[in-house]
Amino acid sequence: MQSLIQQWSGECVITTFDHETGTWIFIAIHDTTLGPAMGGCRMKSYPSPADGLRDAMRLAEGMTYKWAAIGFDLGGGKSVLAVPAALEGEARRGLLRRYGGLVASLRGAYALGPDLGTTPEDMALIGGVTDHVHGYDRRTGTALDPGPYTALGTFVGMRAALAHAFGSPDFAGRAVLIEGVGDVGAPLARLCAEAGATLVLCDAREGRAQHLATELAVRTVPAEAVYTTPCDVYAPCAVGATLNERSIPLLACRVVAGCANNQLAEPVDADRLHARGILYAPDYVINAGGATALPLLGQGWSADEVRERIRGFEDTLTGIFEESGERGESPYHAARRMVERVLESRREERGR
Repeated sequence: MQSLIQQWSGECVITTFDHETGTWIFIAIHDTTLGPAMGGCRMKSYPSPADGLRDAMRLAEGMTYKWAAIGFDLGGGKSVLAVPAALEGEARRGLLRRYGGLVASLRGAYALGPDLGTTPEDMALIGGVTDHVHGYDRRTGTALDPGPYTALGTFVGMRAALAHAFGSPDFAGRAVLIEGVGDVGAPLARLCAEAGATLVLCDAREGRAQHLATELAVRTVPAEAVYTTPCDVYAPCAVGATLNERSIPLLACRVVAGCANNQLAEPVDADRLHARGILYAPDYVINAGGATALPLLGQGWSADEVRERIRGFEDTLTGIFEESGERGESPYHAARRMVERVLESRREERGR
């Protein structure tokens, strides 16, 4: 873990060990050029504590780019609760309260929201310890689900990708394979179905995929067939790093556009996709709907106002695709340049 931190380009990592549950807690703060760090809290079992730390750092960097891409004055941060096994009851609640105390001790340097393995209800519990938390309505104590907002951003991003790849944003007659139909993938599937897409669903929990497939009258495929199933759009909506040197040669799609964070195992995977003629929608842009919604809803924006802002992702991605097309490169590079321009402009402002 020491070498990982020494090699990282981020600003700092706060690390502690929760003896009561055997959980390693990592809070990674990547870049606060635009403002204080904010990013979700992930709870997951990892092969080793170092894997949890690596995940926190990768995700924090992704949040730096996400906030810059969508125009928020926030910095990149992420936290990981690397639990040894699934926790329930008071053991889970106690861990979350102690973690909330750690967040409180940072005095606003980092704020959190829900992520893989945590829920808006967890955020309400943590909110009893610190104010630096999003994902629930403080006035009523009710949960705010970011999933449908993330799904909407991905849906309009898919429209931009379809228009660039096929000349029309129309879903009719287009096959969309969604991998992971949980809190984000399920509402995305419903939006695509309503728009006329031919859906194929997959989930690690086979019963969950089949239940939604029955509702929407579509088919499922097993996990081992995801990459080789022909489709127009592959939408990774579960874990990250599914796009790598092993999976990319197997892909049978024209577009990759999904909700998952950190979809590329390494940056060169963007070029591997481009070499195969596969259009990649940069994940930190297309999946930023939930990240957009939670702060704005907390500031009193209406759900309709938030959705209207998220619909603007279609124009943002259209611009990224057009620039990358003109240069003959992966959209990954155009998106990175866009973000670096935002960060450099803020650094210049601070230097004056």
